[in-house]
Amino acid sequence: MVAALAVYKKMDLSTPYHLSNFINGTLIAPVKGNYIDNVDPSTGKVYGEIPDSDKEDIELAVKAARSAFPAWSKSSNEYRFKILNRIADLIDEHSEVLALAETIDNGKPFWLSKKVDIPRASSNFRFFATGIMHFASESHQMEDRSVNYTLRQPIGIVGCISPWNLPLYLFTWKIAPALAAGNTVIAKPSEVTPVTAYLLSKICQQAGLPAGVLNIVHGTGPSAGEAIVTHQEVRAISFTGSTRAGERIASLAAPKFKKLSLELGGKNPNIIFADCDWKKMMDTTMQSSFSNQGEICLCGSRILVEESIYEKFKTEFVARTKKLIPGDPLLEDSKQGAIVSEVHYRKILDCITTAKKEGGKIICGGEPVIPEGRCAEGFFIQPTIIEGLGPDCRTNMEEIFGPVVTLQSFKTEEEALLLANTCSYGLAATIWTSDISRAHRLSSRVESGIIWVNCWLLRDLRTPFGGFKNSGVGKEGGWEALKFFTESKNVCIDL
Repeated sequence: MVAALAVYKKMDLSTPYHLSNFINGTLIAPVKGNYIDNVDPSTGKVYGEIPDSDKEDIELAVKAARSAFPAWSKSSNEYRFKILNRIADLIDEHSEVLALAETIDNGKPFWLSKKVDIPRASSNFRFFATGIMHFASESHQMEDRSVNYTLRQPIGIVGCISPWNLPLYLFTWKIAPALAAGNTVIAKPSEVTPVTAYLLSKICQQAGLPAGVLNIVHGTGPSAGEAIVTHQEVRAISFTGSTRAGERIASLAAPKFKKLSLELGGKNPNIIFADCDWKKMMDTTMQSSFSNQGEICLCGSRILVEESIYEKFKTEFVARTKKLIPGDPLLEDSKQGAIVSEVHYRKILDCITTAKKEGGKIICGGEPVIPEGRCAEGFFIQPTIIEGLGPDCRTNMEEIFGPVVTLQSFKTEEEALLLANTCSYGLAATIWTSDISRAHRLSSRVESGIIWVNCWLLRDLRTPFGGFKNSGVGKEGGWEALKFFTESKNVCIDL
């Protein structure tokens, strides 16, 4: 057993704890005193309660953000750098506690929280803290007539709404650039995985972040989330989540002319040619298929394999997948953890049933798992592989967001391209080939915002992140994020 399990056993979970909202630098209860149960998905048991906030709580947060904006927006880049970098340092100092909280809240393996989620959260703050020191504007001279220069100014109060799959990772991915650019923020984490956002509140207090600059309000999307989106003083919305929720946010925010960044779903093709580096491809495809229980928008859920190697691939892929036995996420040898919630667990099982009705053949997995011990009532599903379905069925068109992948074969490069693009999503794609010319050709023609060639999830924070089609609107990352969270103003001076 890892130390995490020993620590977990010492925790007093007999009485559910209460989280608090973080408004104006203070941890406070929701105005109406209503709470939502928080469930440990690995046990199926309630272990905490979170604020069920509504528009009254958002109004308090807006008031605090409004008051804090003048001083924060006029503060120097160096000052903001010091505060945000201090937050990054404190995340690193408390990484074990944060990782354990993430695992209990989300169900992902503890080793994954330690290796990926928490380090990336601190990297987000450190990257944008440094980036704002180098963020430059442009100037344009009109011969001897005039000079134009561009000012980049903070927007004001912005709303950041993040999902449950990578809770602190994606929460900080939005908050850090918004704060670095000089905005004040009202942020809502997912009500399914709120604990690390709550712990971040305490870290911000310790780091000396001025009161009201960041306000973290817990609650559901229809209540707290929509109150953020519709508030007239919230000038921009950055959202990551489902396409359905994104459509709702756009319908509410667009008539009010708010800036929108929507990072939505993915149904990503993993295109495998016969001339690939076999071992590297197999190792990486296992990761891109089932990492984080498949609950990553960038997972390669549609695996497209060249016909000449299809049977070889299928045999080895199935054999490897059968070894991924879901279990207690606090154990070192657990490669697969729990599905994040009972609602999502049942949705995934329904999707597998739909695949069967469409004529799909389950060649691996497809069933719930009941681990022994403390996780006997948790939400676990076998990693699942499905073949025999065409590109136009629901299973290959709709995002499942779980440990479920489909296999399809192709004969030619053109057929592979057609299969890859026959989907309403366009977030990411992976191409496996040793032919660099083919890699360039396909990269320019696959309809996805991110193309990985002979790799997966290799992320440079300086690069733009975002998708095409139903995968969203706008780009995050690097200068794109800092541009989104600022307004450009042109100044023309007649010489």
